[in-house]
Order: sequence, then structure tokens, then C-alpha cells
Amino acid sequence: MPTPDAFQEKLAALETILCEHAPLLIAYSGGVDSTCLLAFAHRTLGERMLGVLADSPSLPRQALADALAVARHLGAPVEVIQTGEMENPDYARNPLNRCYFCKADLFANMDTLARDRGFAAIAYGENADDPPQHRPGSQAAREFSVLAPLRAAGLTKAEVRELSRRLGLPTADAPAQPCLSSRIPHGTPVTRQALAMVEAGEAHLRGLGFRVVRVRHIVEPSGGLRARVQIAPEEMAGISGVRPQIEAGLLAAGYGAVEIDPEGYRAM
Repeated sequence: MPTPDAFQEKLAALETILCEHAPLLIAYSGGVDSTCLLAFAHRTLGERMLGVLADSPSLPRQALADALAVARHLGAPVEVIQTGEMENPDYARNPLNRCYFCKADLFANMDTLARDRGFAAIAYGENADDPPQHRPGSQAAREFSVLAPLRAAGLTKAEVRELSRRLGLPTADAPAQPCLSSRIPHGTPVTRQALAMVEAGEAHLRGLGFRVVRVRHIVEPSGGLRARVQIAPEEMAGISGVRPQIEAGLLAAGYGAVEIDPEGYRAM
């Protein structure tokens, strides 16, 4: 963490950036960064901002409900829009730059909304630790001239979490939660059925008390489906007592086989 004075300078810079580009549309996902940006923007701009939450099959229903609940608690205006990346064959075939097509769809929708409603700019929650040259979503942001106020103010991920704590946000210490499509290996097509299976499997694991989980959707050469279960290393001690329940829940979700990764979940 920087010195208190340096941190305050970054917050002042963030406030200036937001004010200079108001009225502002904010891409809101309910994650750590976008929730922090939404809350700070609402505190700074009041009604001169609007959060936009993209809904699609890759967003778990619980994540959607949680994001909307946080926005209501903040009193921040948020609208849900339906995005159509699943209908884009470039997205569905699941290339390495899959995220580009998702973000491009979102930003195209937000760009239309901004022009129709008179918003001056669009912003999203990239922070100073995110390497834009390695993030396909950053390419889409550049193409649509989308702002990254947290990154522009120099706020790192740790600082975003600290600001979130100061704002009293429930996401301050939340784990990363990328979209459900990230559970499907690149090159394996993204389908609604696969996303629904992953969502059901991960909901089952959380119902057993695990907090950080991933269900990797593996298509076998034979065409069979296997679930590779990853649980945070610090939570893996709890597996032994519920292994039969884990396997039963994943089989019920539609998988033909269940594998528990002995190394646990590792952030990529």
C-alpha cells in the first residue's frame, strides 16, 4: 500500500476523472473492481451516472441477484441489459480471445445507450495491476473509447480492495469470479448446456460450504463429459467428509465422471 497521502492523491485523481466525464455509464458486473467503481462514482456523481449490468447465460443467476442487491443497498442506479455474445460464432467457438467478443458486445450496447440517453462517456473497472496488452477485453475498450478510471488514477488491486473496505462494500475481500465460460477450455465450444452444467455444479459445491470453487467442463475424446473440481487449497481439508455428496451433485448436473483436482484451485 502507498503512504496515506499518496492514496488520497489517487482518490482525488479518481474523483477528478469521474467528474470530467460525467454523465457517465459504468459497466457493472458485481465484481470487486466494478463494484468499487460504481460505489465511488455514485458517491461522487450522484444521479449523473448509471450502472449497466450485462446479463447472459455466462452469468450465474446468484451472481446477478447479488450484484443487484449490492446496487440497491448503495442506492446506485443500475439497468440490466441482455447481451448476445452467445449468438456470435466467434465467441461460441471459444478462442483464446473469447473475452474480446463478449466485451465488444457489451460496449456496443452501452455505446448505443450512451448516445440515446446523452451520457458523455463509458467506463469499466480495469485497475492498475491489469496488464491491458494481455487482456482481450482491453482491446474492445480501446476500440469503443471506454475509460478505465481506476487504472488511470493508478489504483492497484490491493488499493481497490482497501477503498472498497472504506466504502463498506461486501465485495472488498471477495474472490475473483470470472464468467462461467472461463470454465470451458479454449477450443471447446461454449454452449448454453455447458454453462448450465457448470453453474449447477458450482452452486452445489457452494451449498456444501465451499467458498472458492471451479468446475472445469471437460469433453472427453469419446464425447463424454467430465467435471474437474477445483477447490481453494485452504478449503480442501473439508473435501474428505463430503466427497460422495460432491460426486453425486456433479453427476446430477449431467456429468458422466467427476475428478477432484488434488492441487486445488490456482488463480491463473
